[in-house]
Amino acid sequence: QLQLVESGGGLVQPGGSLRLSCVASGFSLDNYAITWFRQAPGKEREGVSCITTRNTIINYIDSVKGRFALSRDNAKNTAYLQMNSLNPDDTAVYFCASGWNLSPDMCAAIPRQGRYDYWGQGTQVTVSS
Repeated sequence: QLQLVESGGGLVQPGGSLRLSCVASGFSLDNYAITWFRQAPGKEREGVSCITTRNTIINYIDSVKGRFALSRDNAKNTAYLQMNSLNPDDTAVYFCASGWNLSPDMCAAIPRQGRYDYWGQGTQVTVSS
């Protein structure tokens, strides 16, 4: 079965950290760009960060720059989202998605949802005191 599985979500206090993982099974992530999306209650899903296959581009939305770090380990078929200095506005379900990396600048602007081939089921992140 071809799928992405996220883990690492949970409840954390403001200022805390979490590390999300996204593991691919049934296919190799080598040729796929990876994006983390999030969806807060009552809001549209938004792309948070995108990384190309060879880490040539790693892009972030302004609200997470300097706090989140996206990385990938192709040998482990896994991507990670390190989230630091979390605040209540980061509360959301976080999804990872992979899209065939057709161009080296694919993540220069975080691609929209329709660009992706595989999605995970999401992991809840709640930031609250």
